[in-house]
This record gives sequence, C-alpha cells and structure tokens, in this order.
Amino acid sequence: MDWKQFQRIQSRRSFLSQVAGGIGSIALADLLHADTSPRKPHFAGKAKSVIFLFMEGGPSQMDLYDPKPALEKWHGQPAPASIMSKLQLAFTKTNASVLASPRKFARHGESGTEFADWIPNIASCADDICLVRSMHTEAFNHHPGQLLLFTGSQQFGRPTLGAWTIYGLGSESKNLPGFVVLSSGVGTSGGATNFSSGFLPSTYQGTLLRNSGDPILYLSNPEGVSGKTQRAALDALRDLNQMRLDESGDIEIASRMASYELAYRMQTAGPELVDFSGEDAATLEMYGLNNPKTKQHGANCLMARRLVERGVRFILLMNASWDNHTQLNKKLKDNCDSTDQPTGALLKDLKRRGLLDSTLVVWGGEFGRTPVCEIRNSTEEDNAGRDHHPNAYSMWLAGGGIKGGQVIGKTDELGFFIEEAPVHIHDLQATILQCLGFDHTRLTYRHLGRDFRLTDVGGLVVKKMLG
Repeated sequence: MDWKQFQRIQSRRSFLSQVAGGIGSIALADLLHADTSPRKPHFAGKAKSVIFLFMEGGPSQMDLYDPKPALEKWHGQPAPASIMSKLQLAFTKTNASVLASPRKFARHGESGTEFADWIPNIASCADDICLVRSMHTEAFNHHPGQLLLFTGSQQFGRPTLGAWTIYGLGSESKNLPGFVVLSSGVGTSGGATNFSSGFLPSTYQGTLLRNSGDPILYLSNPEGVSGKTQRAALDALRDLNQMRLDESGDIEIASRMASYELAYRMQTAGPELVDFSGEDAATLEMYGLNNPKTKQHGANCLMARRLVERGVRFILLMNASWDNHTQLNKKLKDNCDSTDQPTGALLKDLKRRGLLDSTLVVWGGEFGRTPVCEIRNSTEEDNAGRDHHPNAYSMWLAGGGIKGGQVIGKTDELGFFIEEAPVHIHDLQATILQCLGFDHTRLTYRHLGRDFRLTDVGGLVVKKMLG
C-alpha cells in the first residue's frame, strides 16, 4: 500500500481513534476518574471538603449578626438623602424611613462575639466562627447576586464554586458524586445555575439529591429488571457511545458515559446514605429531626455530615427564602426557627467527630438587607420588611483552616456602608480556595482562547481569616 492509498482510507479522525486506544477512550478514562480520583492541590490545604450553607434571598445582617443600636435614634425617620442617593435599591423609595431592629444581642463564648437572640445555637459556636461583617458585592438582585457568589461573574455559563473545587481536587468518593446539592424551603432564584459546571465538562456539575424517597429519581430499578440485566444494558450503551465518541471526539459523550457509570454505582451507595437508622437517638434529636419545623433542614445538615464522611468534596445546602421584603419579624423568625438548631448541630457534630478541622463550613446569602424600611401594604399589621443591600452585609465561616472566634470588618453606625476591612465576593472565593490548597490565580481553565478562573480578574486572600 502506498502513501496515497493510505491517505484515502485513513482519515485523521479514524487515525486518532486508534492511537493509544483512541483519543475518545483517553477522554473517557480521564472523566471516569474525574470524580473518583483525588488530585493534589497547589499546596497542602487544611480543608478537604466544603459545606456551603446558602441562605437564599439575603438574610438581614442587622437583625442577626451586626447590631446597630444607633438605628433606634433614627427609627421611623427618613434616612438622610445624602446616604440614600448612594444606594442601589431594588424596590425601596429614596425617602424610606429607618427601621430599627427589635432583636436583642448578647456576647457569646470566650471571643465575646455578638449574636441575636433568634440564633442561640449558632451563637453557642461563637469561638469556632469567623464572622465577616464587611461583605460587599455589585449585584443587587437575586439571580445576578447568586451568579456572582457562586461563579464570580454575573454572566451565565461560568463554572460554579463546587465545580471548580471538583475540577481542582477531584473527590475521595468512588460511589457518590464529588459535588452534591441539597435543598429546603421554597426554591432558589438561581436554581441549577448555582451548581452548574458551566464550560467545564458536565461531570463536574452538582448532583441534586432529593430529601424524600429515592435520593435521585429513577435510582431504583423498575420491577423485573435485575442488576445483571441492567449491567448488560449499560455495557451495550457504553459500547454504542464509545463508537460515537471515537467518530466525533465530543467530550460531552464521554461525560455522559461517566455519569451513567456513576449512577450505576450510586444505586448501592444511595439508599445507605439516606438511611439514618444507624444514627443514635441523641444525634437525631440534636439535628431536630423529631421536630416538623427543623426536620427538613436538619436532615440536610445530617446528610451533609454523612457525605463528608463518605469522601464527598463539596456539599451545597440551599435554604430558601430569606427575601423578607415584608413581615420581616414573622418571616425571619420562621427561618431562624427552622435552621438555627440544625446549623449549630452540624458544627458541633463535625467538631466532636474530628471533622471540623478538615471541613470548611460557609454560611450566608447573595447580599444583605437595608437599614431602611420597605412597606408594600400599609394596611397589614407589622408588614415592614427590608430591601436588598449589597453594600455591607454579613457572612460567616468555620473550620477547614479558618481562625474562629473573631469578627472581621466593621460597618458604620447605621449599617449602610463599610468602614473597616471590606471583603468582596472575589476575596471570599479566593480565601475559600486558599483553604482548599489553591492559589486562586493559578486554578484556571482555558475556554474560548483565554484562561478563566473563579475570581475573574480580582480577589485577594483575606489572611486574617486563616488559622
């Protein structure tokens, strides 16, 4: 056979498909190990896993974490025009009145950090918590705010924090996804964009587990389908997909094949994961599983601990909604009553099992709430709420390389703006990656001709947070 004959029968694509078992096979092998094979970070990070407690909607910081007694002096009076003109407001009018908080604050732990009376269980963990009172962001509406929090950009299509984590570290779990999502409440504005893989291969996206029935729909085999039959069907499907992968070189076919294999392995791991019968009665009581009000979030928090124990790298708990434009006192109390006990239990349980040092826990929303009042229906009693406030709000972190028992940042006496140590969303992201062992400027992925990263073009590690 001469060279011209070889060229006629051997396309570049078919040639590549045969080299070293085929480029498609190499891609598949890589993706099959993407979630199951841990990878080394840039340096030794103290956090091996992350539990992100996302309180969707924007919790009110001056009613929970940032006491502002000076608001009492202004209560009911219009806020100064010089202040209001500097705010980005979603709904509130510029002549809105100042709204003081009726909450009582007290100091807790050796650190003496102040917390409101509606979150006593979180407050009891004060010495493990690094409370940041100087968070700020550019986004003042929910979906853009959530995109910025989790992807570093207000544009669609970027990878989320969980996806970046799995891309960088892989997972220590062979039978469960490396990135798991749990939800409670009414649903988030961002939805699946909070746990998307963006332009990373889809194997890095979060897997949503349901909190009743099968953790994933159709996880159980239909009646009459044996494990042997299912394995044979998957093998046939894999062979067909492999043929198409070799022809097209489409990386998403390899991602789909990897997902099928992971789903098969999850059929044995999934039911055991959601079976709490092995937990003692005291643990179930501590998480609030015996109380209808705390049961849903409590089950998710307990599930998060069990996922960490099984090597899952990133767990996102989405609790909605804290978007209290009206009836703040009633709605905020409902949210606190349903989440405070399980959240405190999670921190204490991780600590007593020796897992808190290697598990980074993050609590917060996409922004905070205004010090001024929003009234939507003046005929209703106690109808006052608070608007979106991206300029100055609170979040907290614990465990996984974070120095607890401290407060970072300070807002002005009314809580409108930051006075000390501002922490941008990109700074928070950079610090989380630092805890995981990554230089945020070096954790990149080439897409559309340039290197992208979670922190976009900004971000500074907040060294004071680190233990």
